[in-house]
Amino acid sequence: MSTDLIMVVKRDGSREPLDIEKIHRVVMWAGEGLAAPASQVELRARLQFKDGMTTEEIHETLIKAAADEICEEYPDFAILAGRMAMFHIRKRAYGRFEPPTLQEHIEHNVEQGRYDSHLVDDYSPEELTILNEYMEHKRDLNFAYSAAKQFEGKYLIQHRVTGHVYESPQMLYMLVGACLFSGYPKETRLDYVKRWYDATSQFKLSLPTPIMAGVRTPTRQFSSCVLIECGDNLDSINATSASIVKYVSQRAGIGINAGRIRALGSPIRNGEAFHTGCIPFYKHFQTAVKSCSQGGVRGGAATLFYPIWHKEVESLLVLKNNRGVEENRVRHLDYGVQINKLMYTRLIQGGDITLFSPDAVPGMYEAYFADQVLFEKLYTEAEKNPLILKETIKAVELFGMLAAERAQTGRVYLQNVDHCNENGPFIPSVAPIRQSNLCLEIALPTKPLTLDEDERIQGEIALCTLAAFNLGEINDHSEFEELADLIVRALDALLDYQDYPLRVAKEASMYRRPLGVGVINFAYWLAKNGLKYSDGSANTKVHELFEAIQFNLLKASNNLAKEKGACPGFKETKYAEGLMPIDRYKDTVNGLHNAELLQNWPSLREDIKEYGLRNSTLTALMPCETSSQITNSTNGIEPPRGYVSVKASKDGILKQVVPDYENLKDQYELLWDIPDNKGYMELVAIMQKFVDQAISANLNYDPKRFDKEKVPVKVLLQDLLMAYKLGLKTLYYHNTRDGASDQPDDECGGACKL
Repeated sequence: MSTDLIMVVKRDGSREPLDIEKIHRVVMWAGEGLAAPASQVELRARLQFKDGMTTEEIHETLIKAAADEICEEYPDFAILAGRMAMFHIRKRAYGRFEPPTLQEHIEHNVEQGRYDSHLVDDYSPEELTILNEYMEHKRDLNFAYSAAKQFEGKYLIQHRVTGHVYESPQMLYMLVGACLFSGYPKETRLDYVKRWYDATSQFKLSLPTPIMAGVRTPTRQFSSCVLIECGDNLDSINATSASIVKYVSQRAGIGINAGRIRALGSPIRNGEAFHTGCIPFYKHFQTAVKSCSQGGVRGGAATLFYPIWHKEVESLLVLKNNRGVEENRVRHLDYGVQINKLMYTRLIQGGDITLFSPDAVPGMYEAYFADQVLFEKLYTEAEKNPLILKETIKAVELFGMLAAERAQTGRVYLQNVDHCNENGPFIPSVAPIRQSNLCLEIALPTKPLTLDEDERIQGEIALCTLAAFNLGEINDHSEFEELADLIVRALDALLDYQDYPLRVAKEASMYRRPLGVGVINFAYWLAKNGLKYSDGSANTKVHELFEAIQFNLLKASNNLAKEKGACPGFKETKYAEGLMPIDRYKDTVNGLHNAELLQNWPSLREDIKEYGLRNSTLTALMPCETSSQITNSTNGIEPPRGYVSVKASKDGILKQVVPDYENLKDQYELLWDIPDNKGYMELVAIMQKFVDQAISANLNYDPKRFDKEKVPVKVLLQDLLMAYKLGLKTLYYHNTRDGASDQPDDECGGACKL
């Protein structure tokens, strides 16, 4: 169309003719050094220009035109669109492309109440000048389009109603480091801030949403995951609900253990009344979860946990099912079903599973997590006791229901509670693991909440603070030593820096100081090294990789303990008894767990026995969908679904090209090209040997491989048994290629997702 008569409206409200040459210069600048033909962007955009458009609308049209061109043939359009998006962000934040000085920027935003005032109190003008000169604002131009949009939508400080942004990415990276290391001695802290800035802005370390969106603001709650355990009484249920609301409003994803709540029809007060069962209280928790958004960044989300032998399990398994009526469904929570060896054994042997109300047998619920021998004794004795109310169901029928609901909804998860306790760092008899979190990667001790005489909440809420190594940007295992030191110091400092909405959460955090460091870009790391998910070629290399990760994180925490002291909860860990990750999984499975060790474990063992650890846990492998887009990485440990992935988010549909597509296209193993889950689960099993907590592991199914509309239940059950045999602690999504339950890429809704 002709652009001769088009008038545009500038930011100050004045009108002027559309300047095509100016647009050409911007597009050519964005395309400099890239293979993508930038002229295509101008041609596509011109068709959408019209009289009366604002300059902001013109820029947004150009960005969208570039984003629409992203494809396998020209992956560089992702960078071109990203550069124009960053140009637009800078103009909106500062009114110009060049950012202000760091000191000017901080003082302005502190004055406006957007930044925490401690920044101007803690750092001198001279220190801020040094940090300002160290910043590399040109790194903003390394972001792909999806990264720029995620930054804009989730991380940058902004007015959530008007959408006005107040900063650019490099400011964010520098200020996060300045906040986290503000308490360090003045003679060393600038060095830590600079190294942290480089590691995060160059994408070697990846941070979760609460840290990226929150650190530097007056809101100081940055733990990604919150684990809340409910008891079997109204005080505990009310305390749980109140705690959920507190933490959902503070950007956290929630794990709820409601497995203690007794079953429908159970006697109350010696039979004076009978219990209404779990579903009314699960609905109550759902209302609490959905009552707040997570700081305007995400919607509230939670996973609720219960044991597979719960007397109401047949009703609980279908709570997400689209069939049924609102009265017998609780569809806006996700669910974690808790299983142990005895339950799997009943399945294998074709036996029955007996269902009990958790209150029916004293001590049995607690033993399910703390003592497997005692649990089996109490359980089998109760099965024979005619005075105890119970129901019986064929194990294959119950597991079949579980598999069917998992396949239909994709969001019925599994927790192997014996693996979580026996193969984790905590002593089960002292600090049992009775639940996981929203995304199934956290395994920390909790205690049921209740109210004391003064209506104060008592119990133990577990928080976990997350971050990740970007495997695509780390070229040698030797880099882990410095990066582990940085990430442990920063996250440990965050535990003291942040506020705690609830006292019981602070007390637990100070006692255990748990961290969860994971990885992103695993599929890219495999491709770079010529390795596959499916054929066993990666097993030895993955063992070496995760050995190096865990060793260096433990070493960093041990060094910090030498400086600041071990966490008080260290005494409740197996580390205090001299047991290391290499001592887990003594029964090797097809040689997966007994590869040669390359790190100096004897020396570390002695140091930990002498000085302890600053943090009771160091690792957890979480979903990393958002941060993987920020760094143009593949998601966590997952295989990509295509060379160009379509990412669904609240900002719309975003396209992302796998890293180094031009050179590594033939090396990537795409999700639906992997024939089955065996190779993937073996890799997860090797990782789990070293990972303190759990791993968000997904299982994926293509019905076409079986020439059927649905995957046979037998196949689903075989995979559950294989996962247990391999030592996996948890299973997250069940993805089916038919699309019915193939999860959109950014639908987790939980802050535990990086």
